Amino acid sequence: MRFTTEQRLDDGVLEREFTLGEIPGILWTPGSACASTPVPLILLGHPPLGLPRMYPRLVARARRAAAEGFAAATIELPGSGDRPRWAAVEQARADLRRALEAGEPVSDEIVDALVLPLVDRAVPESRAALDALLSLPELGGPVGYSGGVISVGIRLAVVEPRIVAAGLFAGSLVPRAMFEEARQVTIPLHVLLQWDDEGNDRQAALDLFDAFGSREKTLHANMGGHTGVPQFAGEDAAGFFARHLR
Repeated sequence: MRFTTEQRLDDGVLEREFTLGEIPGILWTPGSACASTPVPLILLGHPPLGLPRMYPRLVARARRAAAEGFAAATIELPGSGDRPRWAAVEQARADLRRALEAGEPVSDEIVDALVLPLVDRAVPESRAALDALLSLPELGGPVGYSGGVISVGIRLAVVEPRIVAAGLFAGSLVPRAMFEEARQVTIPLHVLLQWDDEGNDRQAALDLFDAFGSREKTLHANMGGHTGVPQFAGEDAAGFFARHLR
């Protein structure tokens, strides 16, 4: 991992951009973080829209985490941002757009082609990023995962033992195969659902929540569409991570 830029934000949070091979990422650490007092880490997920476009939302989440004494980090998803285009996923996105514009149901084949290859690539990259990040003296774990493509969060919750709690957003298409993986999830979960999300199948989201094998799982459902998440929902998520990462 190589740091490429560094700046101190007005609230004392240290923001550092880095590269991990070809993968760009950002690390935010609270002003209190140092080698003698390492802090827990929250890995921030995001949709495949590119880090530059997602930056305002990501830095807001990172600053909220820093206020609780946690570091936060994110990496660019495969095929997004400045990373090389990915022909198979680009085709799946085009098929999805055509189905939505025609008012047709989104087939399982489109969902599988769009999501499963992304999960297969993004999860190993996230684990490699954790290897690099947790080697820094100011970061000591435990680790939480927050937001992003929910299928990525499911796979990480199953295969990555360093992640002890996850906050998931039920706002993306979920392949049927991920429901079986959801039954293997046992860590505490905080799941956010926008009740009127125009791009999400509400019943599928409820079925997925039911499938999670965690003994501690909470569903927070709010009225409104995909981008209408209320501010207090972020505060609830911060409280969830404060309980499990301290």
